[in-house]
Amino acid sequence: MEQSTQLAAEAPRAWDRPVVSVPVLVCLSLVGGQLPSFSPQANLYTLGTGGALIWLGLSNRVPRRASPRRLAPGAIWWLLPITVFGVLEGATFVVSVGDDFPTFSRLADPLLEDHLVRSTAWFAWLAAFWGLVRR
Repeated sequence: MEQSTQLAAEAPRAWDRPVVSVPVLVCLSLVGGQLPSFSPQANLYTLGTGGALIWLGLSNRVPRRASPRRLAPGAIWWLLPITVFGVLEGATFVVSVGDDFPTFSRLADPLLEDHLVRSTAWFAWLAAFWGLVRR
């Protein structure tokens, strides 16, 4: 009997359950939250975790979840705030207006100095990236 490779890729794996993946993401985010912002260690850690997730997403090691055939009609409205955010962030960065009109990134810097808030942001980033890997 011949087994399809697609069936082998869709088989559930023990490490792919939330009971395993969520604690791993929590541990990774706690480590990332302890690193100082924009340090070489933080940059290498970001590139390493992001690269590993990209590799998992491009390989067939993670079972895929079905993506919706069509977006809901209200989903187009999410493009408006995302576009406004992107235009404002990009314009203030390019023009370099400084403290007169700071970027959202500069406004978030005082919040991200706390290790717990930074770990929470890391977890949100990793969880979102893991969701993309699963698609």
